[in-house]
Amino acid sequence: MEIAIVEDDITIREELQKLLIRNDFKVIMVEDFSNVQQQLNDCNSDLVLLDINLPFQNGFEICRQIKLTKNIPIIFVTARDTTRDELMSIKAGGIDFITKPYDTMILLEKIRRAIRLSNPQNYKEINKNGYTLDLHLSLLKKDDMEVELTRNEFRILYYFFMNDGRIISKEELLEQLWNDKYYLDENILMVNITRLRKKAKGIGINDLIKNIRGKGFKL
Repeated sequence: MEIAIVEDDITIREELQKLLIRNDFKVIMVEDFSNVQQQLNDCNSDLVLLDINLPFQNGFEICRQIKLTKNIPIIFVTARDTTRDELMSIKAGGIDFITKPYDTMILLEKIRRAIRLSNPQNYKEINKNGYTLDLHLSLLKKDDMEVELTRNEFRILYYFFMNDGRIISKEELLEQLWNDKYYLDENILMVNITRLRKKAKGIGINDLIKNIRGKGFKL
């Protein structure tokens, strides 16, 4: 598991890094605060530890921006300890809140809990845009109708569900979905997307996986 630390206090940032590495986490350190969102978009972290008082933008604004493009749990780690601050962190999209100075054992437990709660494998279904992807039975459902998906169709749609709201290029899809066991080239990818759209239309979903001209696809 990889954790991104967004903290402008060097001492606290390095202490957090050592704590996480000792507990078998990989760590990404954000040190340029002029464009935090882009740096987080460029990595594949499983969770973000985010301070509130930061240069250029505060943590609430950064959290809202991250949530527009990534479905990633964010824990606020901050010296601000009012009820209003905690409420604002929830409204911004944070999954948890801990104040400095913090108990390291409590912080570690909050991190593990947030990752566990955010892992879609702990759930049977994911709901998006009025329809449902059944993770156990590989079904796409809407209202009282459902359609079974092939393995590749499921893998493609699952990736879109996990990146809802983002425009995803062909190149990203091929890179993320290709491996030795399940090979996808561009032709196979497009055939599967066409089949997914046809199956979805059969149960009343008319806009599954939209083309974004010159950029890619969007759920």
